[in-house]
Amino acid sequence: MGLDHLWAAWRNAYVVKATAEEREGVAGGCVFCALSELEPAASNGVLASTNSTFAVLNAYPYGSGHSLILPKRHVASLSDLSAEERAELFELCFDVTQAIESAYHPDGINVGANLGRAAGAGIPAHLHLHALPRWSGDTNFMTAIAETRVIPESLETSWEKLHAQLS
Repeated sequence: MGLDHLWAAWRNAYVVKATAEEREGVAGGCVFCALSELEPAASNGVLASTNSTFAVLNAYPYGSGHSLILPKRHVASLSDLSAEERAELFELCFDVTQAIESAYHPDGINVGANLGRAAGAGIPAHLHLHALPRWSGDTNFMTAIAETRVIPESLETSWEKLHAQLS
C-alpha cells in the first residue's frame, strides 16, 4: 500500500516569515504571553484559565474548535515545566477535549504538540498543545486542490460553544 501525500504549501510563507522574524528579533513580544494575562472572552479567544495554564482558540485553525492549551509561563519544552504546570496543562487538555466532544460530537480528536520549529511549531518558544475535532472524511477538495481551508463557523461561534462547556 502506497503512502499518500497531502501538501499544505500555503503554510510555507507563514513558516518562512515567522522563522525570519524569530531569528531577527523582529516579532516583538510573545502573543501567547500577552493572551495568558487576559480573562476569557470571545474578543480575545481565551477559553479558560487556571493558576498556571490557559486555553485559547487557534487564530489560524485547521477546523472549527481548534484549540491550544498552554502554560502561562514562557517555556519551550515539556522538560521546562514544573510538576504543577504539567498537571494543570494535561488536566486542562482533558477539559478542552471533553468540551470539544460535547460541543462538536466529532468522530475523533487530534491532541498533540509540535516541539520546536523543525517539528512544525509556529511559535516554538512558547510550548502549546493542540486539540481539534476530526470527522471521518473531513479532508475536502478545497484544501487539497485550491489551497484553501473552509471553516464553517466564526471564531466567535467556536468560542461560544467551547467556553459554555468549560464554564
